[in-house]
Amino acid sequence: MKSDPRSYRLFQRAREVIPGGVNSPVRAGKAVAQDPLFIEKGDGCRIYDVEGSEYIDYVCSWGPLILGHRHPEVIKAVQDVLARGVSFGAPVDLEVELAEMIVEAVDAVEMVRMVNSGTEATMSAVRASRAYTGRDLIVKFDGCYHGHADHLLVAAGSGVATLNIPGSPGVPDAVVAHTLSLPYNDIGAFESLMKEKGDQIAAVIVEPVAGNMGMVAPEPGFLEALRRETEKCGAVLIFDEVMCGFRVAWGGAQRLYGVNADLTCFGKIVGGGMPVGAYGGKKEIMEQIAPQGPVYQAGTLSGNPLAMAAGIATLKQLQKPGFYQALEENSARLAEGLGRIAQRMGVEVTLNRVGSMMGMFFTPGPVRNFEEAKTSDTDRFAAYYRAMLEKGIYLAPSQFEAVFLSAAHETADIDTTLAAAEAVMAGL
Repeated sequence: MKSDPRSYRLFQRAREVIPGGVNSPVRAGKAVAQDPLFIEKGDGCRIYDVEGSEYIDYVCSWGPLILGHRHPEVIKAVQDVLARGVSFGAPVDLEVELAEMIVEAVDAVEMVRMVNSGTEATMSAVRASRAYTGRDLIVKFDGCYHGHADHLLVAAGSGVATLNIPGSPGVPDAVVAHTLSLPYNDIGAFESLMKEKGDQIAAVIVEPVAGNMGMVAPEPGFLEALRRETEKCGAVLIFDEVMCGFRVAWGGAQRLYGVNADLTCFGKIVGGGMPVGAYGGKKEIMEQIAPQGPVYQAGTLSGNPLAMAAGIATLKQLQKPGFYQALEENSARLAEGLGRIAQRMGVEVTLNRVGSMMGMFFTPGPVRNFEEAKTSDTDRFAAYYRAMLEKGIYLAPSQFEAVFLSAAHETADIDTTLAAAEAVMAGL
């Protein structure tokens, strides 16, 4: 479907000068047969397109905006930095302050290095793991997306899943030969692999809450098995908390589930909506990173003051008493309401939720891994997406992306969304 006239014209212009007309593939809306909206501004839990149409936003810039759009404290922090300069390519006090906040919040993180994206964070964590262990093999899990570094584009989720791409052209077989992928939540398969190849494995990387296949939670015992088996064979356990870090709980998924990783990757929320990434963990591993150690990793804009200021301001808000409880209550209201509506309308869905991350799959379920996620009726999801958009509800244009709530979503916004969903499901 075409978007509104101004968005449509902008999209046509963009396609002439930008591959596919977008700078990140899922935004194109191909999976839901809907041209993208071009967004003019955001405010609280709402966004406004270039036509001036208003939408309740459940994408939240793909997760970072846990406070909603244009939170006054975040805006003020960025404006204060802008008055002094944009970037210096030199150390600033703000990067020290944000690093200290992350170290204090996450028990397993003793040192942290700032980068510019989640892809940089996971790529760097894998490199450090290989150097630390002297091994080559990496284990990941089907449907988990860890950025677009060559060696991690194996059975990936997110946009790769949305576009049904099994891997990616341009990635040599020799590069991915050292990456092994297993079914998410399959403890038996993981234990068998570690028994066979454990002494060759440098790292096991996982989304502890898998938001890139539509939101799948870890089954009881899964994360514990990863921790137990990696310790047994001396491999590094990497939690990719780019999406779930500081979203599902203060201190992230490892605080929520009580399982600590050796290295943790962050992004999104720790930059308050600015481009940012970070990786950190045990001092003995992080001290391998240059200039302290031999493992090279660098970035001109790493630790830039704008992103650091936005991240600090965001984390300060998350520390306020009752923040996560209020977010949990609204998230539960939305998920439970959608479940009741679907049941009443006879629409088969499976709802997965951890905190303010949610996935609604058009399948009777359960959905515990990528294979089960792929049983979803993607045509029905596309119809649901387009109808919800018409009613002013902005969702991610893919069955395999998570729904995010923010502190700016109020009870009235949830109820408006549920009323829209009821009308749409009646039509399905």
